[in-house]
Amino acid sequence: MITIQAISLVTFAKLSTMGYYYNMRSIGLFRLFAYPALLVVLSLFVACSSPPIKPSSYPTPPSSIGNYSSPVTRDPPNALSPDKAQGLALYALGLVGTPYKWGGNTPDSGFDCSGLIGYVYHSQTGVKSPRTVASLKNWGHEVPKDQIRTGDILIFGPLNEPTHAGIYVGEDRFVHAPSTGGTVRLNKLTTAYWKEKELNIRRPIEK
Repeated sequence: MITIQAISLVTFAKLSTMGYYYNMRSIGLFRLFAYPALLVVLSLFVACSSPPIKPSSYPTPPSSIGNYSSPVTRDPPNALSPDKAQGLALYALGLVGTPYKWGGNTPDSGFDCSGLIGYVYHSQTGVKSPRTVASLKNWGHEVPKDQIRTGDILIFGPLNEPTHAGIYVGEDRFVHAPSTGGTVRLNKLTTAYWKEKELNIRRPIEK
């Protein structure tokens, strides 16, 4: 009796173990085939529900409106060289404080605006500039405002009737002989008074 019960228990254990084994194998096979299938279904669902991907495009180039720069002006062969222009600006700065004199064109007699320009340029280059502001507007060649440099001549007022002139010395500053100032002065173009004035720029010749 004991032997039969033992055999029965052993047999039951074997059968249970085999059942568990086949049960686990079935689960493994289910995972092996069901999981990939499930992933495929999910991917199709996501693909159908997602918006289409737009092809990449090149960035739109920035607009040049509002950032326009004039083409670089090529100086004529007889234009004032940068080296001489620098020396000329320093010389003009040394005359700041000289008394104003209408018709004057030397440090001893005093200067008016065109007399100051004529004295400085003749002293540094040996070239005589026109004696009046009306004539200076056509001397040398025109320069765009964004290409201004040391040594250029500033002509204030309408071109058909300019009223004043000075010498640009860099950093928005210019030397001039204003009748209201009493002396040759150094001023900035960015001050309210001069900023409102119509401005034309000429680059003088040196020979």
